[in-house]
Amino acid sequence: MKLVKNENDKNKHNITDKEAEEAFVKILKWMGEDPSREGLLETPKRVVKAFKEYFKGYNEDPKAVLDKTFGDVEGYSDMVVQKNISVQSHCEHHMAPIIGIAHVAYIPNQRVVGLSKIARVVEVFSKRLQTQERLTVQIANTLMESLDAKGVAVTIDSTHQCMTMRGIKKEQATTVTNFYLGQFKDDLSFQNRYLRFIAK
Repeated sequence: MKLVKNENDKNKHNITDKEAEEAFVKILKWMGEDPSREGLLETPKRVVKAFKEYFKGYNEDPKAVLDKTFGDVEGYSDMVVQKNISVQSHCEHHMAPIIGIAHVAYIPNQRVVGLSKIARVVEVFSKRLQTQERLTVQIANTLMESLDAKGVAVTIDSTHQCMTMRGIKKEQATTVTNFYLGQFKDDLSFQNRYLRFIAK
């Protein structure tokens, strides 16, 4: 799915910005609102603009983010851990926000990647409709494959507004997912060290 950038751009479903705005007008009417009242006149256009930001990950290639690596690391071979990466996504079932944090670690295989790139990979996958489980796996697999890493660990701890604002309405509920590859999966000592790092 490619989000359109202007009135003339079309995604693979041939939907223009104007058509998307018209769809939101219909939703406003379905809700019982009057789309012609002053406060809502620009709302469909603003929502389309917001959706482009929420779901910009469809236009980005996470593997391309990791293209550039660095080999001058003086033989560093231990895990690299990045904690508390903000996660802002939307669940694919209700399109409700998922808000939380991610912790990511990898064991380099002679080369490392810029620290901002790890957070960027999290961002690219987060800016798509997601389940938390799939998001966790996608981040891990991409880092493992693109960096030829010896191991990858990913943890996401988040709140799902499809649970807190609707349905069961459990406001304090959080969801934690973990996924391990390579040495993190095969060697519990690496896994335990990682878990201690992110618990600090």
